[in-house]
Amino acid sequence: AYGIYPEYKDYYAFHLMFTGKSRQDKLSAKAELEDFLARKFDVVYEEEIPHRDESTVSDPPLVWRYFLLPHKHGEEEALSDEDYIVSKVMWVNTKIENAYVFSSGKNMGCFKGVGYPEEIGEYFMLDRLYKAYTWTVHGRFPTNTQAWWGGAHPFSLLDTSIVHNGEISSYGTNRWYLEMYGYACTLQTDTEVIAYAADLLMRRQRLPIEIVARVLAPPIWNAIDRMNDSEKKLLTTLRMVYGPLLMNGPFAIIIGQTGRMIGLTDRIRLRPLTAARRGDMFYLSSEEASIRLISPELDRVWTPNGGEPVVGELNNMRTVLQ
Repeated sequence: AYGIYPEYKDYYAFHLMFTGKSRQDKLSAKAELEDFLARKFDVVYEEEIPHRDESTVSDPPLVWRYFLLPHKHGEEEALSDEDYIVSKVMWVNTKIENAYVFSSGKNMGCFKGVGYPEEIGEYFMLDRLYKAYTWTVHGRFPTNTQAWWGGAHPFSLLDTSIVHNGEISSYGTNRWYLEMYGYACTLQTDTEVIAYAADLLMRRQRLPIEIVARVLAPPIWNAIDRMNDSEKKLLTTLRMVYGPLLMNGPFAIIIGQTGRMIGLTDRIRLRPLTAARRGDMFYLSSEEASIRLISPELDRVWTPNGGEPVVGELNNMRTVLQ
């Protein structure tokens, strides 16, 4: 959800979950985390994330939020604030047992858990406590990994959040490539690599979404061979440089970022994606039916081509690579 913390919009909002077999395990992880935050950040406010105790969700972790700014020392002063945040998120998720940062952007936050989407929404009282200009929501049934709170959607890093339908069969190769750039995959699901790939390509390397789409879901070689010389050179170069980031397998993803939302499918659309507009509202979903639950009347409904992103921007709408 984007735009939910206007009173702390200039601070990074860390959402933490503390897991473990007992409450003492959770409190121990929280104490270790807070000792780390005291040394590495200036925390201006922290609280348990409000939730309904009478909810039907099972075995919820202790979930806390911290609004903070980086407190850099020594060589770390050369890092940008965002690179500093990413490095500390990776450190927490790999070094502090039972502690996981699952949201770390400004003026946005992820809420997730094991249960039906409406149960998670009721648990965190989303309809009563928050107003946002962008919402991304996903219900999934994990087929390759055990369901747990950290593995639920969305996945987030800084202001980028990912929801994903499908299966990334290239997970091992993608993970190996991202680990070379300092990312640590700890949450036991293939969607995590999409979030980190988006951060690497779009934030750190500042590639436009048109190019990012060609990296994650490039045309097949036979199609590249039929292109003109300039397109062929570009696509061949991208395949050579970013080959390990090619996402194999069926997928449809929605990327949320500050001020925009992006939809992308695999190159042959093995997973569906529908886009729609009504007035100044923009919708993305796996199916038209779910969009019409929110907005029965629509001005336009269309199916984006495989491997070609559709982008909705705050106060603007554009479709690229038509």
